[in-house]
Amino acid sequence: MDFMIIMPLGSHLIRAFAITPAGFGFLIAAYGIAAGVIGFLGGFFIDRFNRRNALLVLYAGFTLSSLACAFAPTYQFLLIARIAAGAFGGICGSVLTAMIGDAVPPERRGSATGTVMVAVPLCSVIGLPAGLVMASWWGWHSTFFFLSALCLVMLVGALKILPLVPSHQTGAHPMRQMWNIVAHRIHLRAFLLRASLVFSGSCVMPFMAPSMVYNVGLNEHTQIPMLYMLGGVLTFFTIPWFGRLSDRFDKVNVLICVAAVGIPVLLIMTRLGPGPLTITYTVTTLIFICMSGRFTPIMALITNAVEPKYRGGFMSVNSSVQFTVGSLGNIVAGMLIVMGDDGRLHGYPTAGWISCGAFAATILFAAWLRKAAPYAARNHTTQSAAASAL
Repeated sequence: MDFMIIMPLGSHLIRAFAITPAGFGFLIAAYGIAAGVIGFLGGFFIDRFNRRNALLVLYAGFTLSSLACAFAPTYQFLLIARIAAGAFGGICGSVLTAMIGDAVPPERRGSATGTVMVAVPLCSVIGLPAGLVMASWWGWHSTFFFLSALCLVMLVGALKILPLVPSHQTGAHPMRQMWNIVAHRIHLRAFLLRASLVFSGSCVMPFMAPSMVYNVGLNEHTQIPMLYMLGGVLTFFTIPWFGRLSDRFDKVNVLICVAAVGIPVLLIMTRLGPGPLTITYTVTTLIFICMSGRFTPIMALITNAVEPKYRGGFMSVNSSVQFTVGSLGNIVAGMLIVMGDDGRLHGYPTAGWISCGAFAATILFAAWLRKAAPYAARNHTTQSAAASAL
């Protein structure tokens, strides 16, 4: 929610600090850049710490950063607070993913990943609307106060609930550890897989709402929120379902099925014009389902493929890849998509083709990773049969 809420708050922040759209762009980029840099640096040391303690300390820092955003009196103060939030928040996700790999057996990692990823649609359905309503009623500061309060509640709950997951120290020097992470043939394939996954979404998703307003003609105050609400509600139910499928069937095959629906719908969505609202909502909801549905089998595949002793550091570097490539995708799409004299966005279909190409590349990279680590894609039945044969 912290990463997503800053974008719909754009108009509030531009008025409050009298900044330009470029200045607001720096606020968005600050989080991703900080997360990418710290994510890479975390690869040197994160595996040396107990997972639970590391996550609690990082999340406490993230909570304080969110509170600093709430108290920000100036644009410069808010920019620094956003950098701190990205530094703590970006690596938190890496440690959490590593904990899933350490605490959950391979046959249930797909379901576990899907359960954790339910947070994304929950944010769209509950968090973002609540934050925007508060900003409209009591100012943008209230949104970050609300977020800080939620963080504090989660932190207290984490202290009581999170399991004690030991570190996987290898005894290697941090530089040697990092070299082992980035040069490992399985890891390189996993990095390429994650990069194609993120690039595909970052080319089109940030510009979906503007295209719905300028190209399709939806009302940005009533129909756009409904679009996100519908997508969030359906995704809330489908992400766990994709998780169960990933545990039951080969994860690459699950990804292929998602792509078979997602790629054609993506091409349709980037070419939508004025038409029946039912068709528009159906297409955009399917996009939400397919774009989020890719993550569950892919992240379960990646988590299974990485050795426990490298998992924390790998996930930290993997997070850095995610934020860096995501920013690159936004830049590419921003260069392609322009506002025409007719008041419509042009270039979105081209961005759609690039996104589909990256979407298809995820299948190739997933199959390539499966070839190097076939055990990572197997379902529990296959693993049990193989064990019995041995």
